[in-house]
Amino acid sequence: MTIEVLTKRADFLLANKGLRNARPGFVLLTRPNQGKGKRFGITVTKKVGNAVVRNRMKRQFRELLRDALPGEGLADHDHVLVGRSGGITRDYHRMRKELSHALEAAATGKGDRPRARRPQGGKPRT
Repeated sequence: MTIEVLTKRADFLLANKGLRNARPGFVLLTRPNQGKGKRFGITVTKKVGNAVVRNRMKRQFRELLRDALPGEGLADHDHVLVGRSGGITRDYHRMRKELSHALEAAATGKGDRPRARRPQGGKPRT
């Protein structure tokens, strides 16, 4: 069984509306995908660091997901890892355990509380 990679922005946006499990080095987003199998995506923003740092983190996330998803991933779900600045210095084995716990929580339907909405508009007046 092959695990596909998410490439379309629409798939990432849909995953963002799914279940969210935050850990110190990453946030795992999971969402059912109507029978398209196990799929994964990775996103790391410029807030995390420069291109070298972001690419290193993406390589590590790819390895984590390729290791974890075949056995622990949710069937017919999209899995998206969002990099956090704490993931740069974290040990691979510690992140692997955290990913296992996040996948376990997602499998039981447990996620973090919904985030508060950001206020819309420009800068506040002073």
